[in-house]
Amino acid sequence: MSKPQDFLVEIGCEELPPKALRKLADAFHDGIVNGLNKAELEFTASLAFATPRRLAVLVTQLQATQADRVVERKGPAVKAAFDQDGNPTPAVMGFVKSCGVDVEQLERRATDKGEWLYANIQQTGKTVHELMPDIVNKALKQLPIPKPMRWGNKTTEFVRPVHWALMLYGSDVIAAEILGQTTGNQTYGHRFHHPQGITVKKPADYGSLLEKKGHVIADYDKRRSLIQQQATALASKLNGNAIIEPSLLDEVTGIVEWPVGMSANFAESFLDVPQQALISAMQDHQKCFPVVDGDGKLLPHFITISNIDSSNKDSVIHGNERVMAARLADAEFFYQTDLKLNLNDMAARLSHVVFQAKLGTLEDKCQRLANLGETITEQLQGNVALAKRAGELCKADLVSDMVGEFPELQGIMGEYYALNSGEPPEVAKAIREHYLPRFAGDDLPTDTTGCAIAIADRIDTIVGIIGINKHPTGERDPFALRRAALGLLRIMIEGQLDLDLKALLEQSVALYGDKLINKNTLGDCFEFIIERLRTWYHDQDVDADTFAAVLAKRPSKPLDFHHRIMAVVQFRQLPEATALAAANKRVSRILIKDQEQDSLRNLNQDLFAEQAEISLASLIAEKQQEIAPLYAEANYSEALTRLATLREPVDNFFDNVMVNVEDKQLRNNRLALLASLRDLFLEVADISLLQ
Repeated sequence: MSKPQDFLVEIGCEELPPKALRKLADAFHDGIVNGLNKAELEFTASLAFATPRRLAVLVTQLQATQADRVVERKGPAVKAAFDQDGNPTPAVMGFVKSCGVDVEQLERRATDKGEWLYANIQQTGKTVHELMPDIVNKALKQLPIPKPMRWGNKTTEFVRPVHWALMLYGSDVIAAEILGQTTGNQTYGHRFHHPQGITVKKPADYGSLLEKKGHVIADYDKRRSLIQQQATALASKLNGNAIIEPSLLDEVTGIVEWPVGMSANFAESFLDVPQQALISAMQDHQKCFPVVDGDGKLLPHFITISNIDSSNKDSVIHGNERVMAARLADAEFFYQTDLKLNLNDMAARLSHVVFQAKLGTLEDKCQRLANLGETITEQLQGNVALAKRAGELCKADLVSDMVGEFPELQGIMGEYYALNSGEPPEVAKAIREHYLPRFAGDDLPTDTTGCAIAIADRIDTIVGIIGINKHPTGERDPFALRRAALGLLRIMIEGQLDLDLKALLEQSVALYGDKLINKNTLGDCFEFIIERLRTWYHDQDVDADTFAAVLAKRPSKPLDFHHRIMAVVQFRQLPEATALAAANKRVSRILIKDQEQDSLRNLNQDLFAEQAEISLASLIAEKQQEIAPLYAEANYSEALTRLATLREPVDNFFDNVMVNVEDKQLRNNRLALLASLRDLFLEVADISLLQ
């Protein structure tokens, strides 16, 4: 068998989508590795490369040939394989022909369904040269490309037009057709610094050869790290710190092959524009890194990453400064124009902006938010008037010129315009914070008014969209209802807000009036949000049966739901938990089987005959008094901990007392005792559901 050698595949193409580059590279790498594992080809390591113009995978010490193996195939039944004279039928002849064996080589084997024929086929292992073209093509077909494209008169489809394909095993080219290109050993360097072909003689040389000769850093992580280092160093020279958002860093890494960082400046007069607007213009529109001082205040500088190592860097910097100045001038103009309007004037324009065709305008939505926000704030003992005002104005900045040009500034600009219009600071802050959290792990609103409007906004959207039967599907959630549900759950639970979700949903349904056509809007919305809660706890490694145990109680307050979950999680760590869960399960089965459950609530002390039941009844009565205050305070963890002491008397009861005795009065009394035992735990959760 030949010695293992390195394998390399590279697909060269037009510039790939920068935001998707890392995802494409990882998917291509994983597809090839999965293909190798499926083919049972061993290797020592694998590495993905990705630049704007290429995807590549290097596999080190790849096994040259598959091991020979025996494959077993099931043939026809013996009774269908031979005629009355013992001659093979067409069915068996077709089978042996497909297997490449003789009839005499078939094995008879008895099964539950009769006797069948089996063929053992000796398969010679295929070589890397035979296997890799198919593995690579399959990996490319499985890439997450939402809209593949064709170019020229070709039928090949890919995310971008493909210009070359390289595939090597050791020093040998693996001949194949990949995305319309014949494979070779040629790669190409930087589009401007080294557009000529570069011959790759050994796969292991690929990365260093491109970097030294082709002015291309093919290693994505290395290029990303270099960009971060350059931006940090340049900002330090300016006595500042670069704002390096991970998503922007990834995008810039996907734009350049040979990163060259440069610092540039803009006029200090632009600093009169809100800082967030300037930062947004730099990051989202110009793909540059802003520079701030030690206090986080923006400095009149920015870091740009060029894809060319220019001999005239001053011209490159000047060009970037001109483009940046034009962009910041736009932001300045929009801001100054918006300041001429009062936020009330902007809010009046919402009557012409549709929220959803069947649900009315944004003005209608704001009125509902003000109403629901008042209720929430009243329950949280906040300032109701401020919440109402914040609800009325929270969407007003959506019609501003600034937000129209920079949508990511919604809420942020609303805060500025509210303060400029003389609104209370808490109202202005709530306008900004009601959009929080925007994504997983994002900050939450910090005060009562902001929390109230944030919750109201999400509930209103969920109720409205589900109320017109626009439920999210597995693939589509155009109104981001899942994110809205998780957001409001986070606010309620992490913010320790004791709010009744079902009551708020009920009020929201009423506020929509006759606009909703789904007759079960309330139930559907509640179930939808609870399912998001299930997902949230699953991501926190909470067992599914723990969630089911609490869900059986149908708590309508997310914070209360959380306290119960945490109590059951803690209870399960106790040594008595398993036995008590089993006992509750046994009690549940006994009570379900009994046909007179409705009468099982009247305990008669005079009917107790066994010491075990007398002892258990006494302890249950004692625990009822002991834990009642704990349940009132929602201190479920302490309550379950104290109930754990019932394990021994419960075990003693089942060991020594017969429940289903012939005496009906005595049986019902014992069933009532078990019902009272189960009720103690049911105040928290149905622990009989714990596995």
